[in-house]
Amino acid sequence: MTTVNGLPAHILLVHAIVVLLPLAALLLVLSALWPAVRRKVAGPNAILSVLVVVLVPITTEAGEWLERRIASTPLVRTHTELGDTAVYVAIPVAVLALVVWWRHRESLQGPTSGTPSAGSTAVATRRRTFLAPASTAVTVVIAVLSIAAAGAAWYDVYRIGDSGAQATWQGQFSSAPAPHGFER
Repeated sequence: MTTVNGLPAHILLVHAIVVLLPLAALLLVLSALWPAVRRKVAGPNAILSVLVVVLVPITTEAGEWLERRIASTPLVRTHTELGDTAVYVAIPVAVLALVVWWRHRESLQGPTSGTPSAGSTAVATRRRTFLAPASTAVTVVIAVLSIAAAGAAWYDVYRIGDSGAQATWQGQFSSAPAPHGFER
């Protein structure tokens, strides 16, 4: 994808990443820490987080297309290098969102399957769980990892966005209003 309605696709796609990656990270932390939120957003956030992982390379590829069509400056190169790091923070957010969703899903299924009915001689079989939904230690580890991944994602989005704004706007405006500006 190179242009959308005559504009470089990167300048439009980047807004999706700037909003959706921090949102997915925030929802990850809330769902990892708060069971009531987990019940409502674990599934949708897993989908959102995977969508962000898909959007990041599309956005960076559109940015590299744009980079080849503008003047190369140290600020542009810095932004490009930082932009390449977004996938490294988006993937852990997505993986952890999937883990939180899966654990929630396993906890809903209960520890056994084939529970015998009244008067039945059948023996209940223990359902195998992979992420130990009842384990406090696993919950704490996932919560800590979620907070770390979310913090890294927020910080990386800030650094990438700031470098992009610097590359775009530094020296491109005046602190004094233009003579043809609107007056109130």
